[in-house]
Amino acid sequence: MKDKMKDAVSSLSVDYLDIRLEERRETRISYKGKSLEEIGENENFGGVVRVMDNGSWGIVSFSDMSQMEKSLFLAVREAKVRKKGETRMAKIPAVNDIVPANLKIDPRDIPLEEKAELILDYNEKIMDHPFNPSSSIYYKDVAVKKYYMNSEGAYIEQERVDCGMTAGAIARKDGNVQTAHESFGGTYGYEAVLNSDPIMEELKEKAVSLLDAEPARGGKFDCVLDNRLTGTFIHEAFGHMSEADHMDDNEKLQELMVLGKTWGCDELTVCDDGTIPGHSGTNKYDDEGTPCRKTYLITGGKLTDRLHSRETAGKLGESATGNARAVSGEFEPIVRMTNTYIEARDFTLEEMIRDIEKGYYVKGSRGGMTNLDMFTFSAAEAYRVEKGEILEKVRDLTLTGNVFETMKSIDAIGNDLKIFGKGGRGGCGKGGQFPLPVGLGGPHIRMRNIIVGGR
Repeated sequence: MKDKMKDAVSSLSVDYLDIRLEERRETRISYKGKSLEEIGENENFGGVVRVMDNGSWGIVSFSDMSQMEKSLFLAVREAKVRKKGETRMAKIPAVNDIVPANLKIDPRDIPLEEKAELILDYNEKIMDHPFNPSSSIYYKDVAVKKYYMNSEGAYIEQERVDCGMTAGAIARKDGNVQTAHESFGGTYGYEAVLNSDPIMEELKEKAVSLLDAEPARGGKFDCVLDNRLTGTFIHEAFGHMSEADHMDDNEKLQELMVLGKTWGCDELTVCDDGTIPGHSGTNKYDDEGTPCRKTYLITGGKLTDRLHSRETAGKLGESATGNARAVSGEFEPIVRMTNTYIEARDFTLEEMIRDIEKGYYVKGSRGGMTNLDMFTFSAAEAYRVEKGEILEKVRDLTLTGNVFETMKSIDAIGNDLKIFGKGGRGGCGKGGQFPLPVGLGGPHIRMRNIIVGGR
């Protein structure tokens, strides 16, 4: 493979080119209720060539090695027929490296029948309740070997194995339908999905308990967010804004994302770290051969960095951060998060709750939407808090606001950092590329006077 790529790279006279090849093997098992929806294994191959000449790009993808030379020719032609561009790429070292997967239990060594038996058992546990039960469960493991070479002398072979699942429980009573979902996984091996019976039991109990919960009351309240919702908030509401390719021709975002601008209290630090062993967003190198690193996006409440590809870093005169990622071998890399989280500080959950006169303890996320600096998230579950005590569970609670103002409302940051992977159907979507494995998380945090949607 290396010799073929080397011959192709050396045969062309352009300012820059790179080739990324990807061998991929997947296993998928899914249930919807009692019905087995999908089970099987497949293998595929994908490749992308990128040529930059006179400041303009030519990018062509292909699905067979025999198409590589033709794809290079087409990419060169595309780059040369464009008008002169303005692409500038940040410099990085030309690395030569081979990176094996670091696994405890390799899911490729587990028979499909054994995986199917495990997922069936989990599905039955989720549906073991009397309230007209149903379920959704999706298991996936993906083994990827990537080959990367560029005209600057870099050559990297990198292997990665993701394993995880998405599970959901459904309960119904008197026309009231309630659900609970969880997504988990990582790059450390098949054990990511083993011994998950407590998760299935908890999902079932959450869905059933929501049947009798009253809707949340809307208004402005103090709220404590759990680790997972903290991660969802920082990923969706802030993390995407820190991806530097969003700043092109977006004057409002350029005004918001000025380095040095105050975004929160002195204790607030937000990181994107692609180096944490075993997590979903972790790689040694990104898809441009840039070493992944820990990037401090907010430090001491001030904006200190953003996430870059080589191109966005060159355009802004900053350093590449190792965040050029593609969802598969058929896509070009774009700027994406890795593992994004708020760093821990000193508060305990009890201390945060104790100082709330009237508010909510909010856990998990059912999803949400962002529109630049505005966000709305639906909580998976929530509890009413009054005079420092956690009281009854409520449902249908949403959090809405301006991310800039909401970040400034954080006045307590917990000491219990957790980072979660997204497995199964979980992942991050951007630019038509989904699901990209990412990690997200944080400690518990407290926000003051937040807009809560409900009854």
